[in-house]
Amino acid sequence: MTAEVVGVRRHTIRTTVFRFQSLFGLVAVFVAAILFSPSRNGELVFLSSGNLFNVVRAISEKGIIAVGMTFVILIGGIDLSVGAVLGLTAVASADLMVNNDWGVVPTVLLVLVVGLVFGLLQGVASTAFRIQAFIVTLAGLQIARGLARIWSGGQGIAISYGTDPGEAPVAFSLLGERTFNGLVPIPALIFVVIAVLATLFLRSSAFSRHVYAIGGNEKAARLSGIPVTKVKIIVFGICGLLTALAGIIHAGQLNQGSPNDGLGYELDAIAAVVIGGTSLAGGRGSVGGTVAGALLIGVLNNILSLNGVNSDIQLLITGFVIVVVAGLQRLRPAA
Repeated sequence: MTAEVVGVRRHTIRTTVFRFQSLFGLVAVFVAAILFSPSRNGELVFLSSGNLFNVVRAISEKGIIAVGMTFVILIGGIDLSVGAVLGLTAVASADLMVNNDWGVVPTVLLVLVVGLVFGLLQGVASTAFRIQAFIVTLAGLQIARGLARIWSGGQGIAISYGTDPGEAPVAFSLLGERTFNGLVPIPALIFVVIAVLATLFLRSSAFSRHVYAIGGNEKAARLSGIPVTKVKIIVFGICGLLTALAGIIHAGQLNQGSPNDGLGYELDAIAAVVIGGTSLAGGRGSVGGTVAGALLIGVLNNILSLNGVNSDIQLLITGFVIVVVAGLQRLRPAA
């Protein structure tokens, strides 16, 4: 076997390892969770169906946001406003149904439009005025949080269900329920559907090829005729739309909308994307990796909680994992 062949094989192995780093990491954390799982009545608590579905339910909101964040990071951008937009859309959902007697369908449609328009406006501000997305979305975070506080009067809006004035339609409470014989949380099901649709979209659409091209080399993409400005605006719109969906689910799960909801969600979403192997420089990554990254964080937090680890220590461990994974990306070979 020649040295050239050996070199090619090593390069292939390294490329494969880094391409599926989130999956390998998820498997490693999952195995560790099994090994360190406490037992109850002779059974591992972690492996119980109820606990595993709770893991997916717990990451569903942040996972949906992370899917949208994947699109933004693929073009080399960032969106720091998603946590505040979730708070804004959760407040909007609660207020429209509780204080304005709106039905579920018109409420959901309007709230989705709010998220979409907010994202599009950030995309326009970033591209039209050539301001870095970091700055635009940092300002967007403040604007969304301020709008949420003005809309709600600075107070959380509790959601109760019924047919009387001041009560939300009972149908909205389904977002906090489980289906398939009470096993699968509906938010988890929505997350899976969104992830599958986004994966298919990124793999098969012409738009996705434009997204990857812009993230790989924006100047070259522009010279090749790709409508860079339009694509970037749409990508921010997608992120805003999915964040609004997460805000609706959040209001349904917690039975409230508060202007303080979503604090730190932007960091968790970015962490899931980075752990999933998407390059912060853009042009490389996948929704599948993001889902694996979100699950990794969910499993890690779950097993730490089951073992009674202090929440502050959990933050330290999660932060350490993120730094390690981000550092490993520097060792990733060129495709």
